[in-house]
Amino acid sequence: MTGESPVDRMRAEIARLERHTQTILESAGEGIYGLCPQGNATFVNPAAARMLGWSVDELIGQPMHANHHHSHADGTTYARGECPIYAAFRDGEVHSVDDEVFWRRDGSSFPVEYTSTPILEGGKPNGAVVVFRDTTLRRRAEAEIRALKEQLEAENDYLQEEILSDFGAGEILGDSAATSALRRAIETVAPTDATILVHGETGTGKELVARAIHANGPRRQKPLIKVNCASIPRELFESEFFGHVKGSFTGAVRDRQGRFELADAGTLFLDEVGEIPVEMQSKLLRVLQESEFERVGEERTRKVDVRVIAATNRDLRQEADAGRFRQDLYYRLNVFPMQVAPLRDRVADIRPIAERFLAVARKKLARPAARLTVAGLRQLESYPWPGNVRELQNVIERAVITSRGRALDFDLAVEGGASEPLAATVKASKSGTAVVPESEMRRRERDNLLAALEQCEGHIYGEDGAAALLGIKPTTLASRLKKLGVSARR
Repeated sequence: MTGESPVDRMRAEIARLERHTQTILESAGEGIYGLCPQGNATFVNPAAARMLGWSVDELIGQPMHANHHHSHADGTTYARGECPIYAAFRDGEVHSVDDEVFWRRDGSSFPVEYTSTPILEGGKPNGAVVVFRDTTLRRRAEAEIRALKEQLEAENDYLQEEILSDFGAGEILGDSAATSALRRAIETVAPTDATILVHGETGTGKELVARAIHANGPRRQKPLIKVNCASIPRELFESEFFGHVKGSFTGAVRDRQGRFELADAGTLFLDEVGEIPVEMQSKLLRVLQESEFERVGEERTRKVDVRVIAATNRDLRQEADAGRFRQDLYYRLNVFPMQVAPLRDRVADIRPIAERFLAVARKKLARPAARLTVAGLRQLESYPWPGNVRELQNVIERAVITSRGRALDFDLAVEGGASEPLAATVKASKSGTAVVPESEMRRRERDNLLAALEQCEGHIYGEDGAAALLGIKPTTLASRLKKLGVSARR
């Protein structure tokens, strides 16, 4: 027997439990402290003291609200009477908060979630126990998830726009001298990060050039983001380029990334860059020079790493001289100028481009039998193409829809009128109307018929015959040839 009385054993057991409890408190990763009814600390575990930047002894007996809960995140005063921690021992309820900050001894703050639980004695609150956790890492992870979600949503919006685009991606087709030179220029500049300005008429395929440069450059695994500057309302340029925060203007119902953020580490294609308003050009110049910007309604400066390819159908040098485009922005964009020739200057490219569009149209319109004849190709090659490649795409698609047989029938007059004669021997009347003598008309007719026969290897009939090439009935052509004394194959 030890000789201990029951009271001594009870005291020893209480002491053991207190040591055990203290060990638990000291080992806990969460901050834990107790409060008396006046709001002063009665105990503080090491984790709480460490997070707050004090020693345990320095905190005991201190008013904890005044010590670490005195201000909101923005620095404004947090009134003691509004403190949820103190409220627990006034109303006897558990108070849980997950969106406030605690302040350290050095004046810095950190985000926390905490619970203040009342200590009840005789059914009445007599202090509280506070458990808190530093949520910096959790909030950082949540912010990264939100940013990723926002980017995915923005990229989804962008991809939906791309799906609806009329003029999609594809390789640069053709073997004309102009196209061969363009390919060589792409091979030269693509591996670099140089800013490029692509010049060319509307519909020549400037976007395809941008895609080819991106696909052959070091950023090929990153996004290529397109901005059609001609389609953006004047008041939305800044938001479209740089994004905005919720509530920054009417209609800004959520934070939104701009195209520069979407293109970070990738390539940004500024189509029709000459349409950017002058007042917006200085902000574009800044991001090109310094790689930084602010979202609309936000003071935070963001950094981006973006390669820029711009395109225009305007003469930007002339626009700059006239004061409609900033000189410094023009020179910043025009580091490596490229020219895309109009389709009328690269007739050799018409066949491969037309065949590609035909293959797409066959599948899209469920017309697998549609085909391009020799006569049809000659029509395409003799047309001036004011709308360039985009017009050719429309012509092919419309012909697939309207042609009744397998051979495509082109009505190029719809696209802008017939091309002018390649040569003419004419006289001008006083009114300026060209007059062709009857003898010249007969000579031209004969030459034209013979040229059609030669092109069709003497055949009159069939989809590839001279009659189809001339757009007349085979019987009509046979009759005319007979009058001229010309023999031909059927």
